[in-house]
Amino acid sequence: MTLPNYITIARFIMVPLIVLAMINGDMLAAFVMFMLAGVSDGVDGFIARQFNQKSELGAWLDPVADKFLLVSVFVVLGWLEVLPVWLVILAVSRDGLIVGAVVLSSLMDNPVEMRPLLISKANTMFQIILLILVLADLAGLARLDAVIGWMIYAVAGLTIGSAAAYLVSWLRHMAGEAETD
Repeated sequence: MTLPNYITIARFIMVPLIVLAMINGDMLAAFVMFMLAGVSDGVDGFIARQFNQKSELGAWLDPVADKFLLVSVFVVLGWLEVLPVWLVILAVSRDGLIVGAVVLSSLMDNPVEMRPLLISKANTMFQIILLILVLADLAGLARLDAVIGWMIYAVAGLTIGSAAAYLVSWLRHMAGEAETD
């Protein structure tokens, strides 16, 4: 097992700790751990590329760890009534739609190779920024209500756009059409 894989596993382990901190109201600890998890995501990727430690396991684990982190924090913030439940449902449903499309295409003997679309990368970036802002606000590090309000709608728009783009890509794949970016 490679060092980047150990770092990714550490990120998995951090998720329940972040969730517990949030549930217990220790938003500063949740914020710090969320930031560390984000840094660890960059570090494991850098090490994997720079020191030729890319692995099939890492290619699978890393995005799963990222989704586990984001979905967990979204769900807890929705449960705590900090984020609107509709946004949490939207974000989680988008991920479910993507996973469902991959599984369905495999079951239909037409597996699809999922590669991130530009709008999906933007969506993930905005989701991360939103969660950082919310956790910083809850930790008392800054008053960010106005920015958070705008970011909620930006994330919603990007989530819908990303889901639609993946759906179109998947439908084209299932119809046997060539991919175009």
